[in-house]
Amino acid sequence: MRSTMPRLPGLLVKNLNNDQRALFETLTGGKRSTGRSLDAFLDSDGVMRGPFNAMLHHPAAGAVVQRLGELLRFEGILNDAQREVAILTVGRHWRAQYEWWAHARIAEGVGVAPDLIQAIYDQAPLSGFASDLTAIHTFVRELTETQQVSDAAYAVAHAELGDEGIVELVILAGYYGVISGILNTFEVPLPAGETPPFDK
Repeated sequence: MRSTMPRLPGLLVKNLNNDQRALFETLTGGKRSTGRSLDAFLDSDGVMRGPFNAMLHHPAAGAVVQRLGELLRFEGILNDAQREVAILTVGRHWRAQYEWWAHARIAEGVGVAPDLIQAIYDQAPLSGFASDLTAIHTFVRELTETQQVSDAAYAVAHAELGDEGIVELVILAGYYGVISGILNTFEVPLPAGETPPFDK
C-alpha cells in the first residue's frame, strides 16, 4: 500500500545543519534563483519543494546532483526548447508528477508549443514539429524505454546536435531520471491545490 505521508521528513530552514545550510544557500542563491523569490523554493510549511528537500538529507551528494542540474539547465549547449522536450520525455516515461507539473510550465514559458507538450504527454507520434525537437524526443524516448538508441534515431539526433550536444542530451536524460527517481520514491507532493498530471 502506498503511504499517505511524505517518506522523508521536511527539513525546516531554521533547523538545517551547516552542510545543509550551505546547500540551501547554493540552491536559493545560485542560477536557479534568477527571477525567483525565496518563497518560490518553499512550500507553505517552509520546506524546500520538489527534489531539494531530499537533497538536503544528504548534502554532500545533493551538492553534486544540484551542480550537475545547474550546469545542464543554465550552462549547457542545448537551447531551452530542446532541453525541456528532453526533460518532459523523461518525466512522462517515469510518470513523475512533480517533474511533469513543473516542466510543462517551464516548457510553455520558453516557447514549446502546447500541442507538442500534449503529444509527449499522450505518447503520440510527433508530426509537424521542428526537426530538432522531434529528433530529441525520439532519441530520449528510445533511451528511456529500451535502454538503447537505434542507429536511425542516433543519426538523426546527431545531425541536429553534433557530438557535444548528443553527449549532453544523454547526460540530461540520465540526470532527470535521477530526479524522477527522487520524486517518485519519496512521493514528493505538488504544491497545495495543484492537480497531479498522472493517475496513480
